[in-house]
Parts: sequence; structure tokens; C-alpha cells
Amino acid sequence: MTQPMPLTLASPAENLLLAALPDSDRQRLLPELKQVQLTPGDVIYESGLAQNFVIFPTSGVVSLVNLIENGSSAEIAMTGNEGVVGVSVFLGVVSSVHRAIVQSEGVGYKLKADVVKREMKLGSGLQQIALRFTQALITQMAQTAVCNRYHTVDQRLCRWLLLTQDRLKTNELRITQENIASLLGVRREAVTEAARKLQDAGLIGYSRGKISILDRPHLETRVCECYAVVKHEYDRLLPYARRN
Repeated sequence: MTQPMPLTLASPAENLLLAALPDSDRQRLLPELKQVQLTPGDVIYESGLAQNFVIFPTSGVVSLVNLIENGSSAEIAMTGNEGVVGVSVFLGVVSSVHRAIVQSEGVGYKLKADVVKREMKLGSGLQQIALRFTQALITQMAQTAVCNRYHTVDQRLCRWLLLTQDRLKTNELRITQENIASLLGVRREAVTEAARKLQDAGLIGYSRGKISILDRPHLETRVCECYAVVKHEYDRLLPYARRN
């Protein structure tokens, strides 16, 4: 029988939202937090089903994905250690129209929905910070929709790479071109061509299952304005989450 992978030790304070809470609020929540492993491909919650908890990632990336009837999908936003997965719970909604799936391996802390509801009634620091994060997340969703409609695959790939690197704090992203194509809602061939152009320009290197970001400053010159719009809004609403 296969043994489960041991949990990587991580402090709740590695989630920047939890770290930004007033000390009294954080101390009240600590006994309620349960550490969980985030494994690529794991579905945290499914579209249309009840959400009984939220997760505060301390590392890794979780993609929020919308599905359509023919089985196709596209990422509408991503969350790392700057925020929380399951904002519908903070808004008092039982379920969501999208799926939350782990994209990059990491660790998180689970908090039951009942505890979240208690904090919302108290008007605690968690309520205030979570609502600001929700506004930033809505901005990311809206800008992703605009980007997918008006910008090239090359620009969209640059946006995705930069947003992902911001959350992982590493130059090496472990993901296949097929998965990126699914997240961007385009054909794999389109991602292959876009990645080839970036590699030929010396901005990235890639092999099967791994992309290395070699020249971020020049990558930022190739991206559309959508990356800056999203980053500015996160910096404005969530100054604790600034990375650059």
C-alpha cells in the first residue's frame, strides 16, 4: 500500500494574508487551522458543490478554472500565498461556478466554513483583509477575460508566466505546455509557438514539464498591460503582498 507523502513543515505566517492579521485575530484562528498538502491536479472544490472550508496557501499555486459543456476549460485567476482559496465562503455563498485546482505543489492551511462565518459576524481583521483580497481577485478575473479576448497568445503566455512566478518566487516553473494551453484556453500548438519565440529571444528556456524564466525584465516588455493592471491592484489593496 502506497504511503502518503509527509507534509512539508510550514508556518501559517508564510501565508501573507494570515501574517497581516492583528495578533489577537491570528492567535484566535491558529487552533482552528489544519495544515494540508497541495498536490498538482488535486481539486480543492468543484463547480456547483458546497464549499465547507477555505484554504490559505503558504506555497504553491491554485488555479480557478471555468468549465464549459464540451469539456474545455480556461483559467480565470490564480492564487498563491498572498491570499485564500474559497472566497465564496466569505461572501456567504454556498458554492461557486468555477473549479479550484492545484497547479503547482505547495502547502496550505484549511479553515472550516463555520469558523469563517463566525469571523465575519465578529467583523474581525480576517473579514476586512479577506474582502480586500476578494476585490483584488475580481480585478484579476475581469482583466483575464479582457486579455483572453483582445491579446495575442504570446502576450497571454507572458502574463501567465509573470503572475505565476510572482507567487512561486522561483525561476523554474514545473508545468507542461499542454497544461498551459488548457489554462489559457488555446490549442497546444499555439503555446508551443509562443514559447519557441520567447526561447529564441533568450527570455525563457523550456524542456518537457519545466519552463525556466531567464530574463524577467525583457519578459515584462513583451507582456500586455493586463499584468501591470492586476499587479497594481494587488499592491494597492494588499500592500502586505508586494514582492517586487
